[in-house]
Amino acid sequence: MLKMVDVYSESSRSFATLAGVDVTMVKATQGTGYVNPYCDTDYQAAKKAGKLLGVYHYAGGGNPESEAQYFYKNVKGYVGEAVPAVDWESGENASWGDHNWVRRFVDEFHRLTGVWCLIYVQASAINQVANCAKDCGLWVASYPSMNWKSWKVPNMRVNTAPWPTYTIWQFTGDNMDRNLVNTTKDGWKKLAKASVQKEAPSKPSATWKKKSGTFVLGEALKLHKSPHIDSSSIALLKKGDVIKFDATLQGPLRLWLRQPRSNGYGYIVAKDRYGKWLGKIK
Repeated sequence: MLKMVDVYSESSRSFATLAGVDVTMVKATQGTGYVNPYCDTDYQAAKKAGKLLGVYHYAGGGNPESEAQYFYKNVKGYVGEAVPAVDWESGENASWGDHNWVRRFVDEFHRLTGVWCLIYVQASAINQVANCAKDCGLWVASYPSMNWKSWKVPNMRVNTAPWPTYTIWQFTGDNMDRNLVNTTKDGWKKLAKASVQKEAPSKPSATWKKKSGTFVLGEALKLHKSPHIDSSSIALLKKGDVIKFDATLQGPLRLWLRQPRSNGYGYIVAKDRYGKWLGKIK
């Protein structure tokens, strides 16, 4: 077991280099509009002190792909060295209770980096992120009390199902966020490394079915140049926008709609890889 402290802007700067601690996990971003102003200060201090490193994103509950992209944009210099994590809590989280939000976030971050995020969640809410158990490590928060101001490990059972065990257990969160890490130093370094599995492109256009209609966006979505999630975008459309389509394609993961344009076609995802509709067809 390793000892870990997680730090954010209001933490004492001394926490990042605390003696006897093996890992320093630093808050990097929140939502799509906040960067911790002390992130790199704490990160570089911890690195200089010989600590193992991690960086995390606090979920704001907006579009999960956009938040994953924002996290990546601000931590890409740490990727491969620091273990990434996403913090799933109820506070300041507009999507608390959505069982697919974190799944979509970690998939997007993995697409960008090849690295799976750890998932921070309170023990009583693990069911909200349970569909990530096969890919991501669990960082579970479970306290004996709010007055456990010590590194002494409490004697208590920690719920982790459907994970067989935790990767990290945060057992205090009052005067300091103290954590146990259930791996070795080499194991932690491996968690920071990529294990890319590229998504296969959609099948050729022979599988398109002619169908006309309109699609009302339920959230902000990209209009793509080709029917693949990695293709470049023509435009970013906002929630409530309406497009007309003339054909549909059920790809291996997503349902695509084809929009006729003056110079060709645009393509938009109507149903995501988890079967969730991203708008309404009329």
